[in-house]
Amino acid sequence: MDFHPKDLPVAKTFDLKDEKDALEAVEEMVNMGFNNRKEGFRVLMPKEAKIAKRMGYTITTGVTSGLRDKNEIRDIKYWTYHHDQEHYAIVLISNKTLTELGF
Repeated sequence: MDFHPKDLPVAKTFDLKDEKDALEAVEEMVNMGFNNRKEGFRVLMPKEAKIAKRMGYTITTGVTSGLRDKNEIRDIKYWTYHHDQEHYAIVLISNKTLTELGF
């Protein structure tokens, strides 16, 4: 990997506190969509492994499911990484956009 996920352009950053926030973030990302967008989305999660795993699963499966329900392309790449001392992060971006940006 020639880049770090934090270097990707993002349209919005979601700072999650609990699983309810994760569901709301999924809904907003799906409504905003990934097609025809030159950036992705960043999701910050508390650095508590058990909670972060549940939130990460909710985000990744929720986005895929939501895009399928809207009959949109589900070719989304995502990376999970240590964002800072207090957060894990997931960056989600369309594979097409990733290619266009040269990554």
